[in-house]
Amino acid sequence: MVTPEILVVAAAVFGVNVLPAFGPPTWSVLAYFRITEGTPIWALVVVGALAAAAGRCVLAMGFRQSGSHLPARRRENLEALGTTLSGTRGVLATAVLFMVSPVPSNTLFEAAGLSRVPLAPLLAAFGAGRLVSYSVALLSVSAAQGRVREVIAGGVSSPKAIAFGLLGLVSLVVLVRVDWISVIDRARAWDARRRGRPAPPSIREQIQARS
Repeated sequence: MVTPEILVVAAAVFGVNVLPAFGPPTWSVLAYFRITEGTPIWALVVVGALAAAAGRCVLAMGFRQSGSHLPARRRENLEALGTTLSGTRGVLATAVLFMVSPVPSNTLFEAAGLSRVPLAPLLAAFGAGRLVSYSVALLSVSAAQGRVREVIAGGVSSPKAIAFGLLGLVSLVVLVRVDWISVIDRARAWDARRRGRPAPPSIREQIQARS
């Protein structure tokens, strides 16, 4: 049954995950409702993961619209990165990343939006990873209630939150400017040599074939 409290949780988590930068960590928002309202952990985890994925999807779609204004070379580089991340190995690695750490994911989804690659695999990895990381965070929150309240009280004005926000903006600039096609081609060639196989064709050919 969907209660008004759950709707408030979903709206709060969705809003935090739509923000491109300077938002509080989602786990701390969920912890706040756990501490102050006693919301069941299972409900917070499920609703939190779904609402966070929905928010990141909207964020990526917003950046997808702005990506059309980038030069063609930048768009091709970002699409190469997005194609790699949306592959089977990339999705598995992304899911593991989101499972083991509540790392900020806004920059990744901004880049995915700019690269105009399918969002479904990334969103699936994100949701699966967050189900695990949110569960771990909420199961341990009772031992550190005071610290969680400080995180919530600090909000976006705490030095740590500001530093993470600035780091995200710098990371986005770096992501846009890196020659990802060269980086990915070299990595694939190295992996092929390690396996005793010939180097695969440039990922540029894969991108052009999809166009």
